[in-house]
Amino acid sequence: MDIEALRTFIAIHRSGTVTGAAAAVFRSQPAVSRRLALLEKELDVPLFERVPGGVVLSEAGRALLPFAEAVLASVRDAEAAVRAVRSQDSGPVTVALVGTLASTNLTSVLRRFAQRYPAVELTLRTATSKEVSDLVRRADVTVGLRYSADPAPELECETLYSERLVIAAPPERAGTRIATLSALAGERWLAFPERPGDASSGSVRRVMDAAGVPESQILRIDSLTAQKRLVEAGFGIALVPDSSIQEELAAGSLVALEVGDLDVGLPVTLVTRRGGYLSAATRTLLAELRRA
Repeated sequence: MDIEALRTFIAIHRSGTVTGAAAAVFRSQPAVSRRLALLEKELDVPLFERVPGGVVLSEAGRALLPFAEAVLASVRDAEAAVRAVRSQDSGPVTVALVGTLASTNLTSVLRRFAQRYPAVELTLRTATSKEVSDLVRRADVTVGLRYSADPAPELECETLYSERLVIAAPPERAGTRIATLSALAGERWLAFPERPGDASSGSVRRVMDAAGVPESQILRIDSLTAQKRLVEAGFGIALVPDSSIQEELAAGSLVALEVGDLDVGLPVTLVTRRGGYLSAATRTLLAELRRA
């Protein structure tokens, strides 16, 4: 069971087709099919099942997947460790963060780090909290920034601070004081689609449940920017991170409602892979983030 066989196996799983995997690993489709056939012959079990439009993991494939991902993550660790020998202040550092965290002070920390260490190739990508954990676990990125801790044993999670949630409303409601959340039960609410394992959507759901908001009163919008524009236009209210509406509050296009019994925060969590290799540049970035 060699590294390329495992890389091919994971590529087929992620793309859902042999053709897509061939493009991902820069091999011909027959070469990918042969490599998969050899791996299945070695293990004496089929790793995929055919479905309309592609393939899905078999029971054996699902059993193999976490081990294959762990092996490839270790290979990436080894490569990073060797590259780091050449220089302590250069090399790649990859970070995945939840998109709404781009509005926080963390962006300033990342910008200062990039300016201070120009030889470091800092790469950023956005994802949901669950996707951030998956990217770190697979070693597709080295550092993750998400909401709330992930209990997976292969991950190290460290809370940096708590992000306060506020209720954004159109400007004509400036100065409005709400005694309790239940007074907002009849409002139209704007919220992200609920995703399993998404900590932020879970917190929003709990607040709306406490307010007694029925699902029929919730408009699901998969964009923070779109939510803010719709709130500005008077289409409803939204529970959002305080940092995400600072520009709108300053411009007067949104207001944050004062609600007597609203006290909700989302832990902003630093995620790394337990036992994974951290280069000197990565350790420096982690120290900067902890001081944020």
